[in-house]
Amino acid sequence: MITSPTFDGLVPAALAPKTRRIILQDYDLPVDIGFHAFEVGNPQRLLVTVEVWLDESAFAAEDTVAAAWNYDFLRTEISRMTSGRRFNLQETLAREIYDLVASRAGVTALRISTRKPDVYPDCAAVGVELASF
Repeated sequence: MITSPTFDGLVPAALAPKTRRIILQDYDLPVDIGFHAFEVGNPQRLLVTVEVWLDESAFAAEDTVAAAWNYDFLRTEISRMTSGRRFNLQETLAREIYDLVASRAGVTALRISTRKPDVYPDCAAVGVELASF
């Protein structure tokens, strides 16, 4: 069995992590979203990014599944929120995702963005963002 070297006490205090962040970037899913007549009932691609800053106790300190923040939770809950439901505004969906993640233990800061990449041919995307900072 190969073991990793131990660096306890060797990392200077000035280099200790100040923040801890996990990211779900550009989760691509079809969402019935938009208020224009041509959008209603026609799911569009929506890219969702979730950035979660965690306090030290919520960030895995050991290499075990039990210690990890569950990315599957983010994907599953966002998919559940959007499946079989329609939204007029990206702002509404972004707020619901924000509230879901903000209510979790250990979250110290948060940024949620949603973007529709297929709206305008001369733009990469149109979207909204909510952040705690």
